[in-house]
Amino acid sequence: MAKKVLIVDDAVFMRMKLKDILEKNGYEVVGEAQNGQEAFEKYQAVSPDLVTMDITMPEVDGLEALKMIKQADPSAKVIMCSAMGQQGMVMDAIRSGAVDFIVKPFDTDRVIKAIDKALS
Repeated sequence: MAKKVLIVDDAVFMRMKLKDILEKNGYEVVGEAQNGQEAFEKYQAVSPDLVTMDITMPEVDGLEALKMIKQADPSAKVIMCSAMGQQGMVMDAIRSGAVDFIVKPFDTDRVIKAIDKALS
């Protein structure tokens, strides 16, 4: 059975790109969200095996959403996605419970390696 992934990013293009990479590699995308609040609500609704979470988003950012999800489900697996130059935020995310991070623009091999590792 395909592992279920929730994609969270405020940019439609980035969600489409990630969804394409995941589906071509046998993952099932069970939901998408464009901000942290929506991510938290969708997480509770669809119970994915993994979340890919953008750091910089409107309303509730990825770090806050990560903390909300980990508080509700300590076993949640979340991989943060960030643009270059956000290393400080990435370290905060790892300290807050993220299992890994992927740098944008997405490299297919790196994305799949990170997800396979997180789910193994």
